[in-house]
Amino acid sequence: MDTWTLGELLDVGGGPAVTLHTAPAGLTVPVTEALLYDAHSPLPRAPGALLLAVGVRASAAGPLARAAAEAGMSGLVVRGQDGPLAEAESAGLALLSVAGDAAWHQVHLLLASAIGALPQALGFDRGGATTGPADGGAALGDLFALADAVAAAVGGATAIEDPRQRILAYSTVPGQRVDEDRRQGILGLQVPGSPENSEQYRVLFSAAGPVRLAALGGGAGGRGGDNLPRLAVAVRAGGETLGSLWVVDDGRLAPDAEEALVQGASTVALWLLRARAAQELARHQNGDLLRRLLDGTADPAGAAHRLGLGLGPDGEPAPVRVAAFVLDSAVSEPDGEQSALRLLELVRLQCRARYGRHACVLVDGVVYALLPALGERGSARHKGLAEDIVRQAGQALRVPVRASLGDVAPGLAEVAASRDDADLVLRLLGPGLPVASADEVRPRVTLLRLTEVLAERRELSTGAWRDILAYDAGHGTDYARTLVSWLDAGCDMAGAARLLAVHPNTCRYRLKQAQQQIGIDLDDPDERLVLWLQLRTLGGLDGSSRSFRGPV
Repeated sequence: MDTWTLGELLDVGGGPAVTLHTAPAGLTVPVTEALLYDAHSPLPRAPGALLLAVGVRASAAGPLARAAAEAGMSGLVVRGQDGPLAEAESAGLALLSVAGDAAWHQVHLLLASAIGALPQALGFDRGGATTGPADGGAALGDLFALADAVAAAVGGATAIEDPRQRILAYSTVPGQRVDEDRRQGILGLQVPGSPENSEQYRVLFSAAGPVRLAALGGGAGGRGGDNLPRLAVAVRAGGETLGSLWVVDDGRLAPDAEEALVQGASTVALWLLRARAAQELARHQNGDLLRRLLDGTADPAGAAHRLGLGLGPDGEPAPVRVAAFVLDSAVSEPDGEQSALRLLELVRLQCRARYGRHACVLVDGVVYALLPALGERGSARHKGLAEDIVRQAGQALRVPVRASLGDVAPGLAEVAASRDDADLVLRLLGPGLPVASADEVRPRVTLLRLTEVLAERRELSTGAWRDILAYDAGHGTDYARTLVSWLDAGCDMAGAARLLAVHPNTCRYRLKQAQQQIGIDLDDPDERLVLWLQLRTLGGLDGSSRSFRGPV
């Protein structure tokens, strides 16, 4: 596979950020790069490019669409929804748009990173070989090779760090000196901490370019007398600090070491941005796959491999269970969407820590996680995980969180049914029951499902139960609640009286009056059963109710 198509780009990088309006040449047209339009320069010949219409109103971009098509480009990206649809279709050019308030440099970074990250996100290399499921980043070996290249250009042993002083890669060029600090950092892939180190990082990240830093002494941050000075530079992109580059200065650095280090930092920044983009795109792709599994619209074949799920002894996808997490809707949350995204990240972290992988997605305010169930006995382990997440997320977000567990799905084809179970259980949760599995609340789940079934069918929702409620409403009686309490008590008058806090003779009188006034036959077991089901489900009554929600 030598080029990537518009369809592939939209699959992994589309969504709310980029909208496709038309693709007259189809979704298989190649996409090679993203270009910014410059009104002061001639349009280059760029087959397969996406042209970003910088400085051009969407409604006035018709001539630019024709010019882009003549230059062999694949598509035009405008800002806003009123783009030149007719002109693009006539020219055979794909027309895409971004939101009206989107910054062009951010759009360019998004598309350029997506195009560069497609090999990793799609699981292919440029030679067409499958590299396995997307792991969210370029090969780590590429970054080590980059560290070697920078070390060779600068003339000293080089390390690439992230903003938290974790070592991402280091050079191994023969003949370059290293010191104790470097050896200790490489052993733990973490820079040793000390006040001296902290001060050097403060100086580095406040500087606009490379800085030369003195050798650290002995003590916590420098464990020996052979420590050497450093030449370092922050790795930045668009004002964001992505990490840093450190070079051991043994007095033999190249004359243009600072310039070479700046160029190396620019390349490292691009690599880190592409790795981040690949991670986000792979996460988006896996989230979309999980969303379709939950909806029952995805082909489960191959999904287990894509989502990192194991196989059972028979070679088929192992059983899984859907867990659902949601913020308490009863609590007013000023930034509910942001809190839901934070909840998603918390669930991902916990699932990764517990299972070494995660398959999580946010759908309509609910975070769903696919939990491996192979070897599980009951739901104790899953419930323990859900309880931990509810507790930690509630503390972090300062909003109560509820969690439910569906039934175990024997395979990915049955994931939608487990999701349905989890959704039903969510509706039963509250402050007194923040976490539950479908097994634990099976009777209540069954009644809730029966409520939906009875309400959907006219012949199942009609009957004497409506007459009883209407009579109570018109005459101020309490026949419905008395009847339900009596049935809940197993037709025991004393038990019903205790539920209602009245004398048994009062219950007896009410039931007799209900039969006479409404015409129900309480001697018929079938009528008793149907009345009980309809009043409990459609009427929302039970023996302890002080009120009911009324007919559905």
